[in-house]
Amino acid sequence: MKNHSGGLVFSTEQGRMCPDCRHPVDDCICGAPSRPAGDGVVRVSRETKGRKGKGVTLITGIPLDDKELKSFAKKLKARCGTGGTVKGGVVEIQGDQRDLLVPLLQEKGWEVKKAGG
Repeated sequence: MKNHSGGLVFSTEQGRMCPDCRHPVDDCICGAPSRPAGDGVVRVSRETKGRKGKGVTLITGIPLDDKELKSFAKKLKARCGTGGTVKGGVVEIQGDQRDLLVPLLQEKGWEVKKAGG
């Protein structure tokens, strides 16, 4: 028996397509994982665990969706003059940048706290 719910799964213009919502896989809206709503506080912490002693600054709780978060992280990295990434809704900036990032985040109108030691 033929699958009647099938559809376009690849397009030469847009690449892989979601068979359910018919959008490109990167822009899929049917199975978009949503981050749980936080408590409204942006936390800035420093961590070295699992990085061979090299410290990174973690920023959690930013109330932006994934695309806006990625562009905002790019601005933060440029302001700090370092590299970094966004993983699972958490912005990682290389080095200890807490003193520089807290005022930048407060300018956006968010409640910001330094977390950890």
